Amino acid sequence: MHKGTSKGCLCHLLFPTFAIAINRRTMKNKFFNLFLNERLMLVIIVLNAAIIFAQECGVDAHWLSVLDVTCTFIFIIEMMVKHCHLGFKGYWKDGWNKLDGTLVILSLPSIVALFIPQGAIDLSFLLILRILRIFRFFRLVHAFPNFAVIMRNFKLALRQSYAVLVGLIIMIIVFAMVSCSLFRESVPEFFATPLDGIYTTFRIFTGEGWNEIPDTVAANVGTMWGHAVRIYFCLILVLGSIIGMSLLNSIFVDAMVSDNNDDVERRLDEMEKKIDKLLEISEKEKDNK
Repeated sequence: MHKGTSKGCLCHLLFPTFAIAINRRTMKNKFFNLFLNERLMLVIIVLNAAIIFAQECGVDAHWLSVLDVTCTFIFIIEMMVKHCHLGFKGYWKDGWNKLDGTLVILSLPSIVALFIPQGAIDLSFLLILRILRIFRFFRLVHAFPNFAVIMRNFKLALRQSYAVLVGLIIMIIVFAMVSCSLFRESVPEFFATPLDGIYTTFRIFTGEGWNEIPDTVAANVGTMWGHAVRIYFCLILVLGSIIGMSLLNSIFVDAMVSDNNDDVERRLDEMEKKIDKLLEISEKEKDNK
């Protein structure tokens, strides 16, 4: 009786302990899952971006500041939970976590600034960096069909077209430097500095303002050189926009649809094999006859 009573008492003592431990573990898992929920965090990211947007528009409300600080603390807790869940190396190994963690760290001085007397130091501008977390929306594209194929083709397109892209950049710089030397005094609004010249040349390469810019330059250099100026800018348009940009687009598009071409080629190969087999069968039947 004494032993049975002791075992019963021991069970009564241990059962609440086990129940508390299980309950704590359940609560911990629920807490972790709350901050590991990507959809919930995306909602908070969008909310925080809207708050920052409103604040930058001049809306000065105390409740907006409270919500903004709350979002910041939520992001800090999220980073801590992910560190516990993935480990330090596992967390910083992921590219999106690197972006999130960096932006959270950059927002920490703004939290510290809350405890500094007003006017002593202003670090609130760092909060605007956290709006970059909106790029986490790109994680949703993984749900799209064939997204991996699209990204692989995009990388292939960049590799195949980078030589043409570099060539276009060199052409823009060369034409910009020549134009600055020729038209700096005549039209400083377009070619005052090499940077202005690069931007103006890029506009012509894209076809935007290709007639407005030459006409303005021609009007300022005089009638004698006006036609030569127009011919010069037409040359830039032909080499940069019509030939260069078209070549870049064609290479890029061809690389992006390369998987479709591969599929067509594969099907053609299969059809050729089937035709060869049918021809062999027909030839055997003729031989048998």
